[in-house]
Amino acid sequence: MRQCLYCQYESSDDHDDDCPQCGMSLPVGQALERQRRLQRFRWYCVMLAVFCLAMMLWLPR
Repeated sequence: MRQCLYCQYESSDDHDDDCPQCGMSLPVGQALERQRRLQRFRWYCVMLAVFCLAMMLWLPR
């Protein structure tokens, strides 16, 4: 399912190139982009936790 960026209509047919409601072009790689953003967010959270742990051990108490 692809969602129109203009009217937020969710197209049930993945083969549509245009939104059936407003006629604008549907985004091509929306699902891949969402997955990539989620993976990047997880990586940043892990790196932030490692950084915080390292600073807790390294800085004086």
